[in-house]
Amino acid sequence: MHATETAEDLLLSSYDYPLPEELIAQTPADQRDASRLLVYERRTGQYQHRMFSDLPELLQPGDLLVVNNTRVFPARIFGTKAHTGTRFEFLLTRQIEALEWQAIGKHSRRIKPGYSFEFAEGIQAEILASHPGGQLDLRFSGLKPSEFMAWLERHGEIPYPPYITARESEKERYQTVFSQTHGSVAAPTAGLHFTPELFESLAQKGIEKLELTLHIGIGTFSPVRTQNIQEHTMHQEWYTLPAETAERLNQQRQSGKRIIAVGTTSLRTLETVWRKFGSFQADSDETRIFIYPGQSIEAIDGLITNFHLPHSSLLMLVAAWIGRERMMKLYAEAIQEKYRFFSFGDASLLL
Repeated sequence: MHATETAEDLLLSSYDYPLPEELIAQTPADQRDASRLLVYERRTGQYQHRMFSDLPELLQPGDLLVVNNTRVFPARIFGTKAHTGTRFEFLLTRQIEALEWQAIGKHSRRIKPGYSFEFAEGIQAEILASHPGGQLDLRFSGLKPSEFMAWLERHGEIPYPPYITARESEKERYQTVFSQTHGSVAAPTAGLHFTPELFESLAQKGIEKLELTLHIGIGTFSPVRTQNIQEHTMHQEWYTLPAETAERLNQQRQSGKRIIAVGTTSLRTLETVWRKFGSFQADSDETRIFIYPGQSIEAIDGLITNFHLPHSSLLMLVAAWIGRERMMKLYAEAIQEKYRFFSFGDASLLL
């Protein structure tokens, strides 16, 4: 499982690559499954260029896909400081209690505990605490907890990744077709390529889909900055693995059939639970798992994932799965063939 690493594998500089700006996808493919798919087989080192819609013929009957059913919520909101009327932007990052949230405030040095802010429809928020890095704790008032998400849907904005500067795509294209549970500030992008029709084709071939939830936090956009990647501290994210999913995964493992993670978030959840219990069990908790070369990945047999940013922890996760040098060659091939990169880009199937 590529559980050995070289000294070079642990250097931040080993996770850089030159990417022409025009290959950063600003909008999704015309149809979800019309994106390209770079298929790589770890055992042989062979790869092939396919389309995502080819997935039913690339997988085997009996394979099990595990998807992350989180839903991106409109986490960017704008309010005015009550005593000055100055407009401020907040990015809600994590729910603490019913109407209490952690947020990142732009120009947070001008925001102090005790300040009040006014938002649309007369909703107010008080700053409870401030933390390093622009983090704030807010308590909202003026609506019931059950009304909060609907209010956000009316007045918040989807926080697109910083490298997506275009705003031409429909909001729903930054959600998966199986998204259910609000809680992420970013989409589980490997799942964006699936359509109901594709799932139907997969089911007809005997390929099943299971769901779990991991709410993706703002830390997913934070590059690793420590020169020795082992010194990097991961952000925490909340996950849940339902009992029926865990039971089915254990059956799959016992029968010797393959588990394919759709996206790094599904993989991080599965590997967190596997390392915690030595099997799949129903669990809800927070994870800070950081997977990089030298670690063995035991929970899966295959991974579907997009192409990730230089210096990102997600790039290091892929390197742990297929080997860093092989990964860098694969990325060079994708660049040469003009694959589209990052959230709205093309995908890879790593078996």
